[in-house]
Amino acid sequence: FFTLLYLFLTRNYEQVDLVFIRHTEDAEEVDEDTFFHDPKSGGTVVLSALELMSEIVADRYPSSSWNIYAAQATDGDAFGADAGRSARYLSEKLLPLTRYFAYIEVVEPDETRRSSLWVEYERETAEHFAMRRVRERGEIYPVFRDLFKKETA
Repeated sequence: FFTLLYLFLTRNYEQVDLVFIRHTEDAEEVDEDTFFHDPKSGGTVVLSALELMSEIVADRYPSSSWNIYAAQATDGDAFGADAGRSARYLSEKLLPLTRYFAYIEVVEPDETRRSSLWVEYERETAEHFAMRRVRERGEIYPVFRDLFKKETA
């Protein structure tokens, strides 16, 4: 997932900055190695990551000067009312700032239940928002096929 996104961005833009935000009960900006290899775990509060992304965009990447692409990959866990609050925040605050936002939910091969986050996010109708449930690596590409299609049209 990360490799495809990185290749797309670096082939289409002269300057690319990557920001990694991880979250459990709170969100923090981390470097790439920490993002992919640190075993931190705990409760899942998605809203904290979305709020941090908004702060980072406002501080460093004004949408008047940057094309903002965001990707959220998760197992869909969200505590209590977090899913609803996160979906509203995404819709009202983040999607207006982004050129494209991909939501990837990684599920077990036999999983049929939709997470509370999925249920809330699937109400979003913005054209530049894509959602996919992924059970195996080969299912990741359709998100990027859609992105390539929109960016080359």
